[in-house]
Formats: sequence, structure tokens, C-alpha cells
Amino acid sequence: MSPLQAAWLYYLAHPALTINSLALFFSANGSWLWLATQLRGASRANRMTATPQNLAIDSDENASRRADRLFYRVGGASLALGLLLSLISTQL
Repeated sequence: MSPLQAAWLYYLAHPALTINSLALFFSANGSWLWLATQLRGASRANRMTATPQNLAIDSDENASRRADRLFYRVGGASLALGLLLSLISTQL
């Protein structure tokens, strides 16, 4: 039996557990992304206080802020998907 068939049979036998495991996976990834973005922002703030600001740093800072917003959005979407899947698994 192939691994894909075994996974499908496991899903058919335990659908709530499988969906809840998927919810845990998405939630762990989303929380890691939020935490990594927070730590990145804190270390960048410490570096910025030690150096004078100029136009090049300002443009880099704007690009970093945009990247941080993207990471927060993807992390938030991942956490929301994990919550949704967890709520769905309680109904099975």
C-alpha cells in the first residue's frame, strides 16, 4: 500500500484528529512567523539607534516595514486558518 493510500485510510478512520493536526501545523507556522518578525524588528530597532539615518537607510527601512507587514499578514492568515480548521474538526 502506498503512503498516500495509507494517509487517506487514516483520514477516513479519524477525520477530526487529522484535521486538528493540520490546524496545529498551520497555527505553529503562523505563530513562528509572527515571533520571528517581532524578533527581527527588535534587533533592527537596536541597530538603527546606533547609526545615523540617511536616505539609503530610510529606503531600506521602508522596504523592511513592507516585508514585516507581509509577514504579519501571512502569519495572521495562517493563525486564522488554524483556528478555522480547529473549529471545523470539533463538528466532525
